[in-house]
Amino acid sequence: MNMKTIFCAFLDSQDKKGVIKLKPLGKAKNSVKNPMLPGWQDVVTEIVIDKKFALGLDGIEDYSHIIIVYWMDQEKECHLKHHPQGREDIPYIGIFACRCPQRPNRIAISTVKLVSRKGNILKVLGLDIVNGTPILDIKPYTPQYDKVKNAKVPKWVNKLIF
Repeated sequence: MNMKTIFCAFLDSQDKKGVIKLKPLGKAKNSVKNPMLPGWQDVVTEIVIDKKFALGLDGIEDYSHIIIVYWMDQEKECHLKHHPQGREDIPYIGIFACRCPQRPNRIAISTVKLVSRKGNILKVLGLDIVNGTPILDIKPYTPQYDKVKNAKVPKWVNKLIF
């Protein structure tokens, strides 16, 4: 077997003070202008990555689901504790105990159904993302890494709107 590798340049960097800089590899394209609850399950989004990274998508179409890592650039508030979804019937908890967007680092992840791939464009279903959101990374959903058997979550999570 003749193994091959095509190299690329990193988009991220870290300076001597520890400051990390990330550059997006693409953007989300859909009709959603503002965050919403509920309704994401029917949203079709195109993930358009820079053409210089298109070869990195080869083989992704063999997966049914992918994980999108993105930067919530339109989020305007940073919370340390709050009631998720602004609901008083949900406990007052720390931001790291929920999936809410008001985080110190506006990084988000979502696992979504991969509908199709055409060149540098992935079409996905159910991504909770607004139009123009920067895409940081794409990973395949792999049950050996991502599936958790007998996961435990607090009872209040079942009250949330998805």
